[in-house]
Amino acid sequence: MKYATLNILIFLLPVLLATTGWAQQKPQLVTPYERSGGRQTATYAEIIDYYGRLDRQFEQAKLVEIGKTDVGKPLHLFLLAADKVFTARPDRVTLLINNGIHPGEPEGIDACMMLARDLLVANKLPKNVLLAIVPVLNVDGALNRGLSRVNQNGPELYGFRGNARNLNLNRDFIKADAENTRAFQAMFQRLKPQVFVDNHTSNGADYQYVVTYFATQKDKLHPDVSGYMTRTFQPDLDRMLASAGFPTAPYVNHPKDTPESGLLGFNDSPRYSTGYAALFNCFGFTLETHMWKDYPARVKGSYAFDEAVLRLCERDARTILANKQRADAAVSRQTTFDLNYKLDRNRVDSVTFLGYEAGYKPSEVSGLQRLYYDRTRPFTKRIPYLNTFVPDLRLTRPQAYLIPQGWQEVIALLRRNGVPMQTLTRDTLMQVSAYYLDDYKTSPRPYEGHYLHTGVKVRTETVTLPFYKGDYLIPVNGPTNRYLIETLEPQAADSFFAWNFFDSILDQKEYFSDYIFEDTAAELLRTDPALRQKLAEKRAADKAFAENANAQLDFIYRQTPYFEKTFNRYPVYRLEAARP
Repeated sequence: MKYATLNILIFLLPVLLATTGWAQQKPQLVTPYERSGGRQTATYAEIIDYYGRLDRQFEQAKLVEIGKTDVGKPLHLFLLAADKVFTARPDRVTLLINNGIHPGEPEGIDACMMLARDLLVANKLPKNVLLAIVPVLNVDGALNRGLSRVNQNGPELYGFRGNARNLNLNRDFIKADAENTRAFQAMFQRLKPQVFVDNHTSNGADYQYVVTYFATQKDKLHPDVSGYMTRTFQPDLDRMLASAGFPTAPYVNHPKDTPESGLLGFNDSPRYSTGYAALFNCFGFTLETHMWKDYPARVKGSYAFDEAVLRLCERDARTILANKQRADAAVSRQTTFDLNYKLDRNRVDSVTFLGYEAGYKPSEVSGLQRLYYDRTRPFTKRIPYLNTFVPDLRLTRPQAYLIPQGWQEVIALLRRNGVPMQTLTRDTLMQVSAYYLDDYKTSPRPYEGHYLHTGVKVRTETVTLPFYKGDYLIPVNGPTNRYLIETLEPQAADSFFAWNFFDSILDQKEYFSDYIFEDTAAELLRTDPALRQKLAEKRAADKAFAENANAQLDFIYRQTPYFEKTFNRYPVYRLEAARP
């Protein structure tokens, strides 16, 4: 560990000192942030122009377009490779750093521009790491420049959280509504990074730290990856940052008014960037610099964080690669999967926290009591920390999934995310397990353009159904298994069903006319004693049902061959045995 700390200090000191003299030495490589004396963040045009200049000046750098965005501008990726080979390879770590998913939180944008330059000029690129930087993911929001974060201390102007469709891209990594996200997914699957960083700025409480962060939720990662991340990578990262002048704390997510009440781990489900990365055994970090620290301090903290992660990837490249390979192999063989993790409030740890004393005083606005933090009264305390999550659901994987070809939007998502698929070569009857949706709740208000389904309850029936030439057979026997389970099992919190991709199955298409069906229902009751008994039991158990004639007709209708078999039948089928 002494070597790692010394390594980053030796590297950071000349870099941080050198940046002050860039205007005299290399004026064409001074960033807009530096030129403004730390008051401004680069615009989208300035960002891409700057990386383009680095590309033209250094053979170890390459700026590429990876797709479009909802605003119509291209999405870029900046690649740095000591050997000038800009593709992922099995013998080196790929570190992916994402910036500007929320362009109003721009520290990472400016820090990465300087970090890329300094690595190239000082010839400090690691030979065993491919560094991939997304200059700004939410190009749309970056172009919508102004003031929107009233609680943030600088810069003078910055971008907006929503993209051109007013989507929060850090909720879009499963549904992929935005072109930005689709381009990111395709790029991610080409690079297959082992380590991921997403640069942000916090909201919320006041405290002494410039740098806080949360790591990929450890309990859902494969043990080879999570064990190394929690026992080696994170402790060394924290020590390196403290030595560089940036002591860290877990992301300040607290259950009551102030952090002294304790901190809660963040459950980054697959809709979030780090949760998405975790589906593919890539561990990640969401950096949250503190909103109310001055902008130069936040940029320097982002720089130190990203560079420290890079140096740890360099130091431990062999271990990181081996862990990911073992995890991918294990997931390919894995037969049961845990889903829907929830915080275990009975497992309490503690952390040392550098905060400010909080108090209450009368509000000048309302006259009522208001919270405030007293920066003249800093404290160092041990506070509770809850960061153990347990699954709420365990499922056994099928041998394969079958998806009729009509669900092209889902097929496109699976294909973009690297899922191997086969198409049936002829029409065939197959025995499959089918889910029927017995219950679910739907949010009353839209969330990121969707009315999310939760509390999904299913029953399973074995049925023989026709499938047709061109329908999709998806084996569940590879490293994309967790992605498949999390998206195709309807009970999963961020499944495609939860995000409304299959809502048309929730509409009943055929009904009965009561005045005609009355006679049919009466005849059914006369000839079917079992049905007559079911109806009697239902009436006895439910007074409202017993007083509702139409409900009783509907109850009988649902027991007849006329009731549509596809109603509420989930159209992704499980093949439980190997296909003959």
